[in-house]
Amino acid sequence: MTTRPRGLLADDHAMLLEAFKGMLSASCDVVGAVSDGRELLEAAPKLKPDVIVLDISMPRLNGIDACRLLQPKLPHAKWVFLTVNEDPDIAREAFRLGASAFLLKSSAASELFTAIQKAMAGRRYITPLILNGMPEGIFLGQPAPAHPDKLTDREREVLQLLAEGLTMKEVANVLNVTPRTVAFHKYAMMKRLGVKTGAELVQYAVKHGLVGR
Repeated sequence: MTTRPRGLLADDHAMLLEAFKGMLSASCDVVGAVSDGRELLEAAPKLKPDVIVLDISMPRLNGIDACRLLQPKLPHAKWVFLTVNEDPDIAREAFRLGASAFLLKSSAASELFTAIQKAMAGRRYITPLILNGMPEGIFLGQPAPAHPDKLTDREREVLQLLAEGLTMKEVANVLNVTPRTVAFHKYAMMKRLGVKTGAELVQYAVKHGLVGR
C-alpha cells in the first residue's frame, strides 16, 4: 500500500484554511494547519511534513522567508505556494529557493492535486495564470545558487514586523531579542538600503513582497 504524503498547510484566512484542508486531504494526510509564518517555523520541524502548502502574504513572517528559514531543517520537504500574489518576480524567487509549485487561489482545485503529485515525483509546476504567455523555463529552470541578499534573514524578519506596524519593543518580544537589537537592525537596514525614514523602509518591504500590499 502506497503511503500518502504528510501535508502541512499555512494560511492566515480561517475560512480558506478550512477549505484548503478539505482539498488537501484528498491527496495527503493533513498533519497540521497554521495561520502565520512564525507558527509555521515552530510546527514544521515537529510535524516533519512531506509537502507544505503555504500562502506568501502571511502575518509575522511571510511565506517566502518562512521557506528560506525552514529549508535547512527540512531539506526533503516539497514547497507548494498557493497564493493571491500574481507577481512573476515573487514566483521566480519562490522557485529560486527550491519551490516545487506555484499556484493562485483562483486556480482550479484540480491544479492543487496536479501540483502535489508532481512535487512528490520530484517535478515542478506553475499555474498557466502566472505564465501569461511566458515560457516555463523562465521560472522552472534549475534553482540558481543563493545570491547574497541585501538583507540578512533576521533583518528581513525585523522589517516585516515593523512594516506590519509593530513597535520596536513588540518586535523584540516576538523575536525574543532586546529592543536595542531591533533598533540596531532597523538602522543598519536604513543605512544599507539608502533610506532615511521608517516610511521608506516600509515601502521597501512592500515593494519586495515582505508584507502584503
